[in-house]
Amino acid sequence: MLTEHHCHILPQIDDGSRSVEMSLKMIGMMRAQGVNEIFATPHFYAHREKDIASYLAKRQAAFQKLADADASNASIRLGAEVAIEHGISQMKGIEQLRLGDTDYILLELPYGSFSHWQLEEINEIACEYGLTPIIAHIHRYLDDYSRDEMDEVLRTDAVFQINNEAFGNHKEKKFVKSLIRDGYPYLFGSDAHNLDDRRPNWDLLKKKVRQDVLDEAVHVLK
Repeated sequence: MLTEHHCHILPQIDDGSRSVEMSLKMIGMMRAQGVNEIFATPHFYAHREKDIASYLAKRQAAFQKLADADASNASIRLGAEVAIEHGISQMKGIEQLRLGDTDYILLELPYGSFSHWQLEEINEIACEYGLTPIIAHIHRYLDDYSRDEMDEVLRTDAVFQINNEAFGNHKEKKFVKSLIRDGYPYLFGSDAHNLDDRRPNWDLLKKKVRQDVLDEAVHVLK
């Protein structure tokens, strides 16, 4: 059993799927690769949105297009990939962006240099709303953060989401294997955006990772 914790399959809501047809093909590809459960996590950028209510309305409309095209996709669970910005923890209704009915929220750190305010925003979300942060694609920050800065991020009371693609990169693979070996809580996701350069790639993960490691990730949210 595999769970997709991070993907951009909802049509025409962010830089992911460009149409319902593409979304259905992406979902079909995931199913063929053994994915049983899917969380759809379109980008949420506070500075681009009027408010959370309008974002939720757009997300629901995109989801409904999928459900109308294929009723079997009504089981897809909704979430968001929430960009960490100044003041995001104070945005009214942020808890509505959690993954489905869980107490977990997927958060994306800014690219570039590390700053302590980023972790302060994450910790405030956790404390204020009783949510457990999931830090998206933690391995992507290896070139931006020093070793000490990465260690500080890893000390955050969070779950660390790993993109399947990390196992196709020597440096990132070494890092995430160390993360798993050292007992940090982790989840996998394809971060799929399309059918080409960022297509679903669970077949890659299944070739590179032992079954017990895959099974451990599935049970984190449960």
